[in-house]
Amino acid sequence: MFARVFTWAICAAALSFSTTTAAADLPFIVLQSTTSTQDTGLFNYLLPMYRELAGVEVRSVAVGTGQALNNAANGDADVLLVHAQADEEKFVAEGFGVERFDLMYNDFVFLGPPEDQANIRGSKDIVEAIKKIAANEAIFASRGDDSGTHKKERELWAIAGIDVDAASGRWYRETGGGMGTTLNIATGIGGYVMSDRATWISFKNKRGFEILVEGDPRLFNQYGIILVNPKRHPHVKAELGQAFIDWLLSESGQKTIADFRVDGQQLFHPNAKAKVQ
Repeated sequence: MFARVFTWAICAAALSFSTTTAAADLPFIVLQSTTSTQDTGLFNYLLPMYRELAGVEVRSVAVGTGQALNNAANGDADVLLVHAQADEEKFVAEGFGVERFDLMYNDFVFLGPPEDQANIRGSKDIVEAIKKIAANEAIFASRGDDSGTHKKERELWAIAGIDVDAASGRWYRETGGGMGTTLNIATGIGGYVMSDRATWISFKNKRGFEILVEGDPRLFNQYGIILVNPKRHPHVKAELGQAFIDWLLSESGQKTIADFRVDGQQLFHPNAKAKVQ
């Protein structure tokens, strides 16, 4: 009996080693991306499909968009997938990226507790809504991490003419964390918060919070994808990286993105303008 168990243990260990070795032997690329693509489960769904299809492992690094752009500019990526279009275009213009493509979109939403101290529920004008938050000095939790979400939020405060730096540490609270961390803090302290819709749908610790403001065109959230420039960083795996981009932009890749759902809801809407067949 002992011999039989020992033999099975040896076989299982050998199989595990073989599987690990096979995975380690796969060619790979590094994808710098934003936290929403990771936290929503999109990459857990998408990247194994690509590995099976192309025999290439995509190793994702999920950080805020600002950090992802910095990492890619330093050559710590083959492909960049983020959501701050002006900064992405600057990244390409400065020679760090080859070309930027629209990939998919969703939108941002403003969330808050049921009591809604600032009375913004149902507003379709996000600027008027955040003016009410500021006027009431209602607690607002900001990511404060130079992410795509943080960049958009700061843009909205600027449009509203509100200096949130002057309110920092009082009603304007900067978490310095990712979207999930910031949502947890906001729901814990009863503060307003802005999130991309996909992360909010995937977020489990809602504590009665709800979407209070949505639908303003200024809350549109576009994602772009870029090959890091091999002329700037010769170690970039340009052929493998471009093949991954081509698949995401293709009819097959776009359908795969569209098919991803959480609780029956579509989280990302593909909108590649030039689909590669």
